Amino acid sequence: MDEITKASRIASAGLKAQAKRLRVVAENMANADSLAKSPGEEPYRRKLITFKSAVDRESGMETVKVDKTLRDTTDFGRKYDPGNPIADATGYVLTPNVNPLVEVMDMREAQRTYEANLNVISMSREMTAKTLDLLK
Repeated sequence: MDEITKASRIASAGLKAQAKRLRVVAENMANADSLAKSPGEEPYRRKLITFKSAVDRESGMETVKVDKTLRDTTDFGRKYDPGNPIADATGYVLTPNVNPLVEVMDMREAQRTYEANLNVISMSREMTAKTLDLLK
């Protein structure tokens, strides 16, 4: 396997990992206002994603892979809303532990990393095409 193909495979693994990260961020954003369905239940809990190094057995290359999707254990927010049917005895409703500003920052970082991996694949293809042109 040549170096250009290896670079493309590594970048492809990065694309897959960042696409999963973007899906998790989108889910968090979509549920930023999701409250519990009944009293005593928890609202939506933010999800986090972790990555790990993985060895591609075919090529022996080290790539990135999604390791786990975890639940963020930080405290829920609280909003005073005594008229809400899911309010506790003191009139507070638990709100999701999703901070839209943090999610937007995560989304931008994932987007930039995704684009960088896409550029690696594009450059690899371009280099392969130029090499083939020289061999003609």
